[in-house]
Amino acid sequence: MSTIEITDVTPDNIDQTGIFCIKDHRAEGTQNKKEWFLKQYDSGLRIKIAFTESKQAGFIEYMPAEIAWRPVNAVNYLFIQCIGIFIKDARKKNLGTTLIRACEQDARQQNKAGICTMTSSGAWMANQSVFEKNGFIEIERLDRYELMVKNFDERNPLPKFINWKNNQAQYTGWNLVFANQCPWHTKSAQDLREAAAKRGIELKVTLLKNSSEAKQAPSGFGVFSLIRDGRLIEDHYLSRKRFENILDKELKPKKK
Repeated sequence: MSTIEITDVTPDNIDQTGIFCIKDHRAEGTQNKKEWFLKQYDSGLRIKIAFTESKQAGFIEYMPAEIAWRPVNAVNYLFIQCIGIFIKDARKKNLGTTLIRACEQDARQQNKAGICTMTSSGAWMANQSVFEKNGFIEIERLDRYELMVKNFDERNPLPKFINWKNNQAQYTGWNLVFANQCPWHTKSAQDLREAAAKRGIELKVTLLKNSSEAKQAPSGFGVFSLIRDGRLIEDHYLSRKRFENILDKELKPKKK
């Protein structure tokens, strides 16, 4: 594989680099993610994209943990929100480690106490392995998620989960709670709203406006939650077909 080049996405070059996950720069989800990025950039949000032969091979997204869009309390840490490697040869060349080390370099330059992240063996999250290889340890577990930390300063308080289960009971009926942190969410929200309307179901859709709201979201992923009467049904992006299958199961008459 050719040489990997790491590019920092900035307000000046975002139209050229894109934001990784969706290639179509004109897609509504891409535009919403761009707007979200621009609002967070001055507060410390960073996206680094790895290119090979002008192709996007992987990326990492991180920001100060105090304003991360995940249900975590942490002071003076950087929080890795997303990391993705989608070219097999890049995985073999340890691109994940290269991106994590770039984040660590930023953290040390900013005199942070460390780096933290959430992992899961389930969908839409990186698993523990690449972080364990880079010196992270698991300090807490809730539902399908692990809280991983690489600590530079043992005097600094460790991060903690905000128990998202405590925030679920307030949601009555069908609810979709999401943020534009992920560019796929726009299309998903549209598809779910249309599918629900077709079934005569009122789906209450809430767009999270800031990190404080995301930290109090009713799921571990934080930026996407499908809830019915206080019960979390899914905590990550859904296709229309997957949602229709959920509706079939949820609305199926119970046997007496």
